Amino acid sequence: MTDNKGSTGSDGSDDVPSAGTSNSEDAADEAERISSELYDLIGVKGKASDTGPGVSECGDKDPEKYFTIFHPWTFTPASADDLEGVMERLRTELPKNGWEVVEYGPDTSMNKNLRLTADNDEKKYSVKIAYLAKDKSPNLNLMLVSGCYQVPDGEKVYRF
Repeated sequence: MTDNKGSTGSDGSDDVPSAGTSNSEDAADEAERISSELYDLIGVKGKASDTGPGVSECGDKDPEKYFTIFHPWTFTPASADDLEGVMERLRTELPKNGWEVVEYGPDTSMNKNLRLTADNDEKKYSVKIAYLAKDKSPNLNLMLVSGCYQVPDGEKVYRF
C-alpha cells in the first residue's frame, strides 16, 4: 500500500490504508487465504514454511482498536532450478490477479537479491517478495502485510 510518493507507511505514519472492520482472528484467516493464493501464483512445486500470521500495531492509532496483520513465510522449491524465472512470472501474473507491482529489481545487498513489492488495493494488502538465489538453499521470502483494521465496537485487539 503506497501513497502517491511510493512510501509504504511502514514508518508508523497514518498513510496505511483502511482495511475495514474485523477481529484479528478473522483478519489472520484472510491473510492465510491471500498467502495461499500467492503460493499458487508461484507456480512451482515446493514447500511453504509453517509460520502463521501475527498482529501488529497500526501506526499511531489506538492499539486497543486498530491493528495490521503480517504474515512472513518462505517458499523453498523442490529443485533450486525451479525458481529460475519465477520472479518475472510473478511480475506478469500478479497484475492479472488484482496486484499492482510497485517495485521490482535487485536490492542493495552483496548478493543483489531480486525483490518485488506489490499492492492489492481491493484486498488492502501488500506483499514483498525476495528471491534469495545465492542462499545455500535458494528460496523466496514473502512478507504479506494488511492495511489497518478496526475491531468491531465493544471488542479489543487480540494479539498473537
